[in-house]
Amino acid sequence: MDAPTPPAATPSTSLRWSGITDRGRFRPNNEDSFLALSFDGHEVRYLGKTGSASLAGTDFVFAVSDGMGGAKSGEFASRIAVDRITKLLPRAFRLSAAGMSSGFTDVLFELFTSIHTDLRNLGSSYEECAGMGATLSLGWFTPEWMYFAHVGDSRIYFLPCAGGLTQVTHDHSHVGWLRRQGQLNERQAREHPLRNALNQALGASNQFLEPHIGAVGHQPGDRFLICSDGLVDGLWDHRLESLIRSPSPEESGSTSAQRLVNEAVQNSGRDNTTALVIELPAS
Repeated sequence: MDAPTPPAATPSTSLRWSGITDRGRFRPNNEDSFLALSFDGHEVRYLGKTGSASLAGTDFVFAVSDGMGGAKSGEFASRIAVDRITKLLPRAFRLSAAGMSSGFTDVLFELFTSIHTDLRNLGSSYEECAGMGATLSLGWFTPEWMYFAHVGDSRIYFLPCAGGLTQVTHDHSHVGWLRRQGQLNERQAREHPLRNALNQALGASNQFLEPHIGAVGHQPGDRFLICSDGLVDGLWDHRLESLIRSPSPEESGSTSAQRLVNEAVQNSGRDNTTALVIELPAS
């Protein structure tokens, strides 16, 4: 992939985030995981569930993973997926600082391939881990760009400051493909009997991996949502946007992520539910 053309808008100087995960109303354990990190060329720092920070001299990574497998192996798989992310981040920052924008593709592909290999090796070595796999949606934030990599049916949404909501990532399923081709609308996709059948995931029985990798230029006032499929099961796209952009007075006392997860679990709660909201505040 060629290096993307830098956005014309003024680079963002700061960001704030909120994240939360809930096992839902019916699942006995939570197989979702989320991650918030800041990093430079020397070290990686784990962040809390909420916070704000400057983008000057530091990059940020936010990720959501949904595990799958028997017993608690799905929970283990999603934790492995997010834990492995720390390996290549200082190297990635050095590439970015050197102006090597095209390097993000190689770094993210190597990262996802490494996680995929780890999960497959564990699955073939331990009976209790057989078939273990995970989705992973990751956003790497620099002052001008959100670089992303994705496998599965967790999602990254972009909410530009001008309005609207766009799903950045492709669901790796036949139903997702039908939706992108315009053969299904949102309601039909949500009700399709094969909506949860993935054709690509980290680990599991997948021999080959083709992560969706790309970049979105951002500017102050933009927002991003990274979430597991449990959130989408409980909320329509228009409701995702309204809860983030224009909460009611009663809702405004909680974080964006809390509002999303609370309502999704109340509406459905059939699956583990996770949301990470990243905002680039307007000056």
